[in-house]
Amino acid sequence: MEIFWRAMEQINWYTGLSPTAFFTILASMIFVFQMVSSMFVSPEEFNKPPTVPVSSSNSANSNLFVDDSVADASQSVQVGRLTEQQLRAYDGSDPNKPLLMAIKGQIYDVSSGRTFYGPGSPYSMFVGKDASRALALLSFKPEDINGNLEGLNEEELVILQDWEYKFMEKYVKVGELVSEEALNEPSENGHQSTDTNREEEPNKDQ
Repeated sequence: MEIFWRAMEQINWYTGLSPTAFFTILASMIFVFQMVSSMFVSPEEFNKPPTVPVSSSNSANSNLFVDDSVADASQSVQVGRLTEQQLRAYDGSDPNKPLLMAIKGQIYDVSSGRTFYGPGSPYSMFVGKDASRALALLSFKPEDINGNLEGLNEEELVILQDWEYKFMEKYVKVGELVSEEALNEPSENGHQSTDTNREEEPNKDQ
């Protein structure tokens, strides 16, 4: 108890406040700091999925949704070159199609993160679109969910670059966004690009 009372005397000596007033002010400062800190989200936390309870019956599927999971490339289907309109077909409205999302024109399969990218999830508005601008601005505004990078400052471009690195690490790249004109131009293998949503025609030579 002697140490306690000495400490109280020191608080009064250095601050001019009573111990009660000192600890009240300290508690208020900590509370305000935590409240202000909670208003800001880092790029890492921005995309952090909610905690998913794991049961014995679905533990295998739940492993797909944890932060440190990495998508299995063998489970992703390459879609090649898509226009923005074609990419919208992979927004989660069709359960038979993968969840696709683009960053800086590169399309990634985010199906392994269905808990936070699937229909009704916190970030479903980004799926089926190029979300580059929204990610750079850490914005959920519909008008920012596009691939337009004009007007972004250096800091925002760095944030976007961080997002791109994260997607490259976690998800499988399955294609790229192109314009309607580019879609009709010959691709690198010399063949004209076709609509990837159309089913393949049977080989008549067989």
